Amino acid sequence: MNYSYSIEMQMDDQSRAAKGSDPKEVIIAVSPAFGKALSKTIVSVEHSEVLREIISGIEEQGGVTRVIRNFETADLAFIGHLAAKLSGSGIGIGIQSRGTTIIHQRDLDPLSNLELFPQSPLITLETYRDIGRNAALYARGENVDPVPVVNDQMARPRYQAIAAILHLKETQEIVRGKPAVNVDYSFTISEEETV
Repeated sequence: MNYSYSIEMQMDDQSRAAKGSDPKEVIIAVSPAFGKALSKTIVSVEHSEVLREIISGIEEQGGVTRVIRNFETADLAFIGHLAAKLSGSGIGIGIQSRGTTIIHQRDLDPLSNLELFPQSPLITLETYRDIGRNAALYARGENVDPVPVVNDQMARPRYQAIAAILHLKETQEIVRGKPAVNVDYSFTISEEETV
């Protein structure tokens, strides 16, 4: 017998996100449309699976996760930098709805970063887990080997039109002046027997 599974995610925006104090905390800041107006990455990976893998990677290294939603921008550098500024450890992860991801540190300029994963069509679930793992290791102050980044020169032309549409949908969810909020999240895993 074969089994397939699906992960459903519930995300509920809560109160205004404040600066954390836990030195093990890694904040994941999601873009305005993540898990709401958009539910899949550019290559149709469910946001629930992406978020679950990042959280698992953080927790495997003893980190504490908090998820926030950024409303003011769809720019990945600024999403990630906000996560780092609010994180108790000073380490944050930013993720756009299309799947592009960044690991940021509070003391860096917004356009600098610790690790950048710009080609979202090439990011696997294993890579997302490794991103979470590395972020937790940075939070512990360890020397970290960067997550290997796959590069495909044809990815950009192949996905450029889809990326433009997703970016448009993302920017339509921006609310200028609205502060970031904490996000309560839960996952439901369903298993189904297949023939």
